[in-house]
Amino acid sequence: MSTNSSNLYNTTGIQLPKDACVVIVRTEWNAETIDKLEAGCIKVLQENKVQYRVIMVPGAFEISFAVKNYWEAHKYKEDKPHAFIALGCVLRGDTPHFDYVCKAVTDGVVQLNLSLPVPTIFGVLTVDTQQQIDERVGGKHGHKGEEAGITALKMMALKNSFK
Repeated sequence: MSTNSSNLYNTTGIQLPKDACVVIVRTEWNAETIDKLEAGCIKVLQENKVQYRVIMVPGAFEISFAVKNYWEAHKYKEDKPHAFIALGCVLRGDTPHFDYVCKAVTDGVVQLNLSLPVPTIFGVLTVDTQQQIDERVGGKHGHKGEEAGITALKMMALKNSFK
């Protein structure tokens, strides 16, 4: 989601499902960055009175597994999530590992969005430098954690409007 839209942060009039719940799946890897993304995400959810849970996974590659298995374990329970938010950061190194992990995480989130009845929001930074990270957690490119939270709200409202 681009920060160029003046309507990006506007959540006025959004109709969320009753007892809306979001599960944030975040990585342990690059914890300092992910802590900032998570804080921004939680700020938005709390401002909009949305319940949330946080699940930790080792790295970005494991996000899809956690989302799918959490959904399977909770889909018939009262506390089933209305959306998932994937938070991670993949920083380019000297090997092609970056490309493989980025593709796997992206493909995994796409598959989740096509197979689960609730949205999975892509809040994974794929960056080359620490400067690019800083620009995306409150710098000139906005706050991608807050944007992920807002996107979850808007997607839950969209799904809710189909009823």
